[in-house]
Amino acid sequence: MMSNLNDSGFTLYGQTFSSRLLLGTSRYPSPQILEDAIQIAQPAMVTASLRRQGANPSEISSGFWDLLKKLHIPVLPNTAGCHRPEEVIQIAHMAREVFNTDWLKLELIGDDYTLQPDTLNLVETAKILIKDGFKVLPYCTEDLVVCQRLVDVGCEAIMPWAAPIGTGMGPSNPYALQILRERIQVPMIVDAGLGLPSHATQVMEWGYDGVLLNTAVALAQNPTQMAQAFSLAVIAGRQAFHAGAMPANHIAQPSTPTLGTPFWHQS
Repeated sequence: MMSNLNDSGFTLYGQTFSSRLLLGTSRYPSPQILEDAIQIAQPAMVTASLRRQGANPSEISSGFWDLLKKLHIPVLPNTAGCHRPEEVIQIAHMAREVFNTDWLKLELIGDDYTLQPDTLNLVETAKILIKDGFKVLPYCTEDLVVCQRLVDVGCEAIMPWAAPIGTGMGPSNPYALQILRERIQVPMIVDAGLGLPSHATQVMEWGYDGVLLNTAVALAQNPTQMAQAFSLAVIAGRQAFHAGAMPANHIAQPSTPTLGTPFWHQS
């Protein structure tokens, strides 16, 4: 696997991660393919839903949990499927005991059709969880005011969507996402809606700090190959962000302005 070149990684809640890619663990064709995808992508963290997998001791020792332990990739528990703040808080505390971690991807769904987060209750829920000692990564929309409020209550990173979960449409509101990146100073990870490696590259070129993927990899015809493609795309986007893109022009300009003078500084 290609190294991250000169990228020193990014820091969330005081912990530095060498990879800027996070992977989900659901909907893969088989545990082996999930393992292969994680091995080749080497993500910073993998997400897991306690509601989906169950929290009984017998289930914790199932193949899925054994696989996560074997891979030695930090687990980011999520509260997927929760629709009420009290439900989120209950699952969060259970996940902390099961996974022995304070990390939490906060998901509070407000609409079942679009799986849009409940932005009216998200901020207060995040505030409670942070007070309880969690390192909260809230799944949110690209709403600037909501994102700022999440930062105000103590979220040291946020996770705006690119598009509704599982759609693979790519960034549906580029203007809002770019404005968000300009205005919000904490690390931001684009979560949900990415379908192609080029989508990941695009948001990384805008200056986002990382991406979180699940469906785009799990439902690819070759998930392992797609995981590698996304990993490389994230690196490429970050490199491009640091390199600084040329300004776009609406008028064509010859790449060799003066015939017979290949370099601009030649007299």
